[in-house]
Amino acid sequence: MKVTFLGTGTSQGVPVIACNCEVCTSSDPKDKRLRTSILVETADKTFVVDSGPDFRYQLLRAGVKDLDAVLFTHEHKDHIAGLDDIRPFNYLLHKVIDVYATERVQAALKREFYYIFADTRYHGLPQVSLHTVYNGTDFNLGEIQITPFEVMHHALPITGYRIGDFTYITDAKTVSDASFDLIKGTKVLVINALQHAPHISHFTLDEAKEFADKVGAEITYLTHISHNLGLHELIQNELPPHIRLAFDGLSIEV
Repeated sequence: MKVTFLGTGTSQGVPVIACNCEVCTSSDPKDKRLRTSILVETADKTFVVDSGPDFRYQLLRAGVKDLDAVLFTHEHKDHIAGLDDIRPFNYLLHKVIDVYATERVQAALKREFYYIFADTRYHGLPQVSLHTVYNGTDFNLGEIQITPFEVMHHALPITGYRIGDFTYITDAKTVSDASFDLIKGTKVLVINALQHAPHISHFTLDEAKEFADKVGAEITYLTHISHNLGLHELIQNELPPHIRLAFDGLSIEV
């Protein structure tokens, strides 16, 4: 299984509009972060987790030529805003895209993209098939088994996904014991690390490191990074070997 980080930035992306900090003005490509999303390619399926505002450009940049499904973590705009950009797969490949989300997130999609789900249909609409995700209940995409689980983004439930030996979590602040039991034993972990300073709804760098050590994965990648975390090169040099900063375009084999 191949996983590509389409975006590793927080809701504003990096650089932030009108910001002149050293991160936002950095010339290092690893300091350029689009909104958070990953592409997963298995033997028989290609899917993404989240489709944010940068989705169209992310797919073009990664050279994505096929897509079977979109899995959603939650309904915030930086994770759903690009859903309309699945249309080329509908009309060039004649495919209906499977969308996996909790009932609450499906309700948000129906509000934000009302025209997709309206009774009156017209040519060119995105074509999707909704599938309800239940935390703790496995489902399959082709040959791969996926386990969704709940983490908390302050008071908002977020869906994390365990895909074989790979676990993907974004926008987490707390993780219950029940969810941790579904995570433990994973070999590759992805977890959010927003910044150094405490935040009400996101792991800080220290909290992400502590969680990574608790999980004990062979390697952990940090994502959903803001400009407040610091320069990629400097932060990476301070991390232990088993924890790495993800960056846009990074591909890993799991």
